[in-house]
Amino acid sequence: MRRAILGLAAAALLAAAAAAQAATAHPDLSGYWELMRVMPTPDPELMAKVAPGTAFLSDTGATEFPRGEYGGLKPTPEALKRAEAWKPQDDMTLSKVCAPPSIVYAMQGPFPLRIDQGTELMVIRLEYYDMTRVVFLDGRGHLPADAPDTKVGDSVGRWHGDVLEVDTTHLEPSTITNNGLFHSDKMHVIERFRLSADGKTLYATQEFEDPVSLENRGVRFLAWEKREGRYIYPYDCDPSYALNYQGKTTP
Repeated sequence: MRRAILGLAAAALLAAAAAAQAATAHPDLSGYWELMRVMPTPDPELMAKVAPGTAFLSDTGATEFPRGEYGGLKPTPEALKRAEAWKPQDDMTLSKVCAPPSIVYAMQGPFPLRIDQGTELMVIRLEYYDMTRVVFLDGRGHLPADAPDTKVGDSVGRWHGDVLEVDTTHLEPSTITNNGLFHSDKMHVIERFRLSADGKTLYATQEFEDPVSLENRGVRFLAWEKREGRYIYPYDCDPSYALNYQGKTTP
């Protein structure tokens, strides 16, 4: 009898442990993800977390804003002056054509990405410009203020139920929209990722603010479809491509 009671108690403890583990388990975002060509209706749960008054940009994917259009963003006078003086040829030089943008622009580009998720960190590989992001999930804070800036920045993630919130700082100045609007090194990005119920679609919002370049906040909605058996290929940017815009040919 005693043995039977102990057996039942052990089974109950195991069941309770399994239930607790299931309750604290996080969705697995791992896999190869391809940006959807036609954006679905923005996920209401994610959009509800966006700060009030934030400008919603509709340039996700291959869409580009025309000159002078910034999707509702309000550039500061200095940023606007720079944007109005900018010409596409400015970036089509041998020294600049293969320079990657920051994640503010790169994440919404029409290129696939791969996510490998662990318990302490997540790696996001972008095919665009061979960029690699590391998102720390171990509870650490951001790097000190004097740490170097990069195009991928310093990213720390926190789970809020089934939503992963990624906070990124330490970004190098780069483009916000592909028509001359640039951000400074004070850019701050909050991304929120959420899987669809069937696990086949990854939804995200990319919310950002930059007191140097913007007078308001902006947000993009992103959605990727999961593809099995696909790979990330090298971007292999060739700087001689810029010669096509200079009326020259490759030697």
